[in-house]
Amino acid sequence: MFVPKRIIFEKDALNYSISNQILDQFKDKSEIELIYLNSNKYKHHIPGDNLPKQYIEGKKTLIVGKKKSLKFQTCKPSAHYQLPLVSGCMGQCEYCYLNTKLGDKPFTKIYVNLSEILKQANKYIVERSPDITIFEGAATSDPIPVEPYTNALQKTIEAFGANENARFRFVTKYNDIDSLLQLEHNDHTEIRFSINTSFIISQYEGYTASLNKRIEASVKVAKAGYPTGFLIAPVFIYENWEKEYHDLLIQLKQKLPDDLKHPLTFEIISHRYTTIAKNRILQVFPESKLPMEEDDRKFKYGQFGYGKYVYPKENIDKIKDFFSKEIEKIFVNKEIKYII
Repeated sequence: MFVPKRIIFEKDALNYSISNQILDQFKDKSEIELIYLNSNKYKHHIPGDNLPKQYIEGKKTLIVGKKKSLKFQTCKPSAHYQLPLVSGCMGQCEYCYLNTKLGDKPFTKIYVNLSEILKQANKYIVERSPDITIFEGAATSDPIPVEPYTNALQKTIEAFGANENARFRFVTKYNDIDSLLQLEHNDHTEIRFSINTSFIISQYEGYTASLNKRIEASVKVAKAGYPTGFLIAPVFIYENWEKEYHDLLIQLKQKLPDDLKHPLTFEIISHRYTTIAKNRILQVFPESKLPMEEDDRKFKYGQFGYGKYVYPKENIDKIKDFFSKEIEKIFVNKEIKYII
């Protein structure tokens, strides 16, 4: 659960019930600064005289405001549209691409006009009917840490559960999912967990749940009948990587129930980075040990027109061969969506 250092209410945000619920939770807590804006210029309220400090203070900031544009972004290949419930994340993962997307002060923002967002989602569903429309709820965020303040996932899961043409999916690095376990999801929501080896989590995934807690949460979700998946990303090649990823998969197998209602889904993404991302990472985390040596990588243009450094083909082939064989061997009821 995200406990912010400061909460910034945008102009007119308190016209919405979600904002007032948040205010009621925090108005008597003197250690948390509450800021009310007359305009929506909030960045000067987030302190820090250099980039690392601005980053840390941004991560401790919650902004409460309205989602103004209701034109949803596409989200290929995993979904048809992004569902903008939240933006930003409290986690401090060094490799995260959001480090280059959310500016110098990467705050978390809750969108309070949830009913308008869900109405817009329904318009997209109707437009594509009778085809099923899939929405991704974590394209630029991790919505779980703020769910106690918004109930946005709960309302979305229930709304989509009642719509035969709607599907919802999101991914998280956190374990606070108990409020979702008794919902009427009707198999329309897939909950995925971003996991990695304990070494990678401890090295690069600051302020996230431990591997054991994520797996425990995934067991609860699977037992509640949700379609359940795992995003193993980013995959790093390092000393003993094959043994550690093997042990990770074995741990999943041992803890998950045998009588799964749905196939486990796996999405595997190898580590990659852009020059812009590398420069930002080293500014924010000057002591970072992320492996970002261009001599060890291959430069490749991506689908969005910019270049990135990926593992050379022989290493990508090793990753593909390893995970395809291990998942096939260890799991019975499963589906590998992609390995890239």
